[in-house]
Amino acid sequence: MGSGGEGISGIEGNLPLPRADLLPSQYFLGIEGSANKVGVGIVKYKLERGALAAVKHKARTIWSDREEDQYIILANPRKTYIPPPGQGFLPRDTAWHHQQHIVGLIQLALAEAKITSDQVTCICVTKGPGMGGPLRSCAVAARVLARLWKKPIVPVNHCVAHVEMGRVATKAADPVVLYVSGGNTQVIAYSMRRYRIFGETIDIAVGNCLDRFARLLNLSNDPSPGYNIEQLAKKGRQYVALPYVVKGMDVSFAGLLSFIEKEGLVKLESNMCTAADLCFSLQETIFAMLVEITERAMAHCGQRQVLIVGGVGCNRRLQEMMKAMAVERGGSVCAMDHRYCIDNGGMIAQAGAFAHQYGASFALSDTACTQRFRTDAVEVLWRP
Repeated sequence: MGSGGEGISGIEGNLPLPRADLLPSQYFLGIEGSANKVGVGIVKYKLERGALAAVKHKARTIWSDREEDQYIILANPRKTYIPPPGQGFLPRDTAWHHQQHIVGLIQLALAEAKITSDQVTCICVTKGPGMGGPLRSCAVAARVLARLWKKPIVPVNHCVAHVEMGRVATKAADPVVLYVSGGNTQVIAYSMRRYRIFGETIDIAVGNCLDRFARLLNLSNDPSPGYNIEQLAKKGRQYVALPYVVKGMDVSFAGLLSFIEKEGLVKLESNMCTAADLCFSLQETIFAMLVEITERAMAHCGQRQVLIVGGVGCNRRLQEMMKAMAVERGGSVCAMDHRYCIDNGGMIAQAGAFAHQYGASFALSDTACTQRFRTDAVEVLWRP
């Protein structure tokens, strides 16, 4: 379990000004449980004097005074369901895990934030995409809180939440975004009130590929398959040629994984390579594919800044490869560690706060979960 408690500062000219009737401070509680992690985050929004004047005059302003006090994560505890080595997490078992921990996490988050339920402005919850059982378990908890505490509720797109958390945490104003996780692989850029998908996987997500590869090698799921692959890859010395599949702006990982199952394991059993060599080769191949399509999106959009979000975004080797490409283009990379890359309640609270501040209103029926919820299906009300 990890928790936040650290300030996340605002972005000059890039964050929404809040509704005047919600001044001067609000607290947003977010619940995330789309996959094997369940988390509850509490974000405080504090309006500074300069921004208050701008609200009164209905104008935007440059954030001033104590910038670190604009958006603050007061609490962000989470729990991870970890299945035995060689196994994945099933929806039913994961949902049961979330149901066991959600109440305790809510209580812990309130205690860490040092606030009461009366101070919460609204409840934010993941609507999708994700696994049906876990999503529904957390949605039920959010609906109960909304009715019990008489608070408004905001359904949040999981992918958009990752992007917004990344923008706030890294101060990336308008980057090209590489979103890489267990269930999603997308290259994204903002245009006309939507996060447009420029490229994506045409079969399985990069995180899914890493998880299934880890099961082939019987690697531990603690703390995560991807992390254990990353550590083992550091010991790799031999590159094993693997299929490199980029189709325009899209990538494919299923064939690569099938090749490893047939050819890679044979080489491993014949002592032609080590497990570390396979881990090293897998990372180098799939990350090169991701860097290629990201660079193409940067060229198309005329952008020089890349933001990496999602659980796989924690990988240091991916960050290194992306940085090398960006620097060659005269740009930079904005990356985060596990606190904000990995699924967490704080990111749901953050995205929900933005929507709520711009007047978005939802009924309980709007919080119905959907396993397929496209990033570009959300109107981003809070960005110009």
